[in-house]
Amino acid sequence: MNPLLQVRALGQQIWLDNLSRALLDGGQLAHLIAVDGIAGVTTNPAIFQKAISDGRYYGDDIARLKSQALTAEARYEQLAIADVRRACDLLRPLHVQSRGEAGYVSLEVSPALAHDAEGTLAAGKRIHAEVDRPNLLIKVPATAAGLVAVERLIGEGIGVNVTLLFSLAHVEAAASAYLRGLERLRASGGDPGRVMSVASLFLSRVDTFVDARLEALGGEALALRGQAAVALARLAYCAYRDRFHGPAFAPLRAAGARPQYLLWASTGTKNPAYSDLLYVEPLIGPETIATLPDATLAAMRDHGRAVDALSHESGTDHALPGKLAAQGIDLGEAGEILQADGLAQFERAFAKLLELTA
Repeated sequence: MNPLLQVRALGQQIWLDNLSRALLDGGQLAHLIAVDGIAGVTTNPAIFQKAISDGRYYGDDIARLKSQALTAEARYEQLAIADVRRACDLLRPLHVQSRGEAGYVSLEVSPALAHDAEGTLAAGKRIHAEVDRPNLLIKVPATAAGLVAVERLIGEGIGVNVTLLFSLAHVEAAASAYLRGLERLRASGGDPGRVMSVASLFLSRVDTFVDARLEALGGEALALRGQAAVALARLAYCAYRDRFHGPAFAPLRAAGARPQYLLWASTGTKNPAYSDLLYVEPLIGPETIATLPDATLAAMRDHGRAVDALSHESGTDHALPGKLAAQGIDLGEAGEILQADGLAQFERAFAKLLELTA
């Protein structure tokens, strides 16, 4: 049996971390949904920059948009929104059949708004209205300002993918913003059962960062390489179960609210010495989502093993942060550095993207 379908049977959704007109026009995305059970799509500025730079699929539209009195960002949005609408429509049957549990597409607000709560809120509401699809998630970074916007977007019934999480503190802050938003929504008479949120925890970048410091230390520290990201994710899942299956969430659950599902992001293995499924196989479990780039998706289909790896806690996971701290590595501090770096990367990709539509 296709391992990707086996994963779905274990309660985890597999999403595709890619979107382009090549995938849409060529029928590949429809095929992935029908054959591999792909249950969602994530995008980011780097993905759209790569897609739009291929003029075979966007050239005519770019030329048409450049003849209009629009900003470079407005032209980009028109291109991206057209693709996202098509992806949403392909996933709409799954969204309906799952009663809103699956079938989502994420579209990110401008990285320039990462520290602007009001700007993020306004952009999120505008993009949500322009895409005009019930299975859209507005992607918002987990900065202090971004989390204010997350709360308010959820409070207005708009689904959110909280992105650029790199630490347990980030996951906790994203969940808290979601819960505050649900309370706002319920207080205003809205239906908490009609809103969706995921929390995107980035993985491979954590190991890249931590491993570099371990290698600089050498000696016994080297034995800890390649472990930080998976342990972080597994600890986040423990916290998720406590938070969303405990008594505090019970009233909202009774009102129809869903948990804020953890989404494993940055799942492509960057170190060739590690398994190409390092950030997939150890993190399969119920009520989770894994977004996979094309190569990782192909690897999972080809030789992946679908086993529930999250239902049992591991003492090794709980011990790892202390072992790293003993080496002078604080995962919380690492998360702050990585989030700032991630924002900078998306800002650079967005700037290159706007060069294409200027």
